[in-house]
Amino acid sequence: MTDKPKNNTARNAALAAAGAIGSAAIAAALLYAGKRKKKQNEEAQSGAIPSGEPPETD
Repeated sequence: MTDKPKNNTARNAALAAAGAIGSAAIAAALLYAGKRKKKQNEEAQSGAIPSGEPPETD
């Protein structure tokens, strides 16, 4: 075994960086999933199929 002093500052900085990157990745994934779901809902509710008549005559 060696008698090297432990560098907790570097370890803490690495853990903080990993946590920040992980949090940003999760946030980006949630934003992407929300946009994708919203887009699918808009496509499903696109409206009635046009029958050739003007919409004022409904």
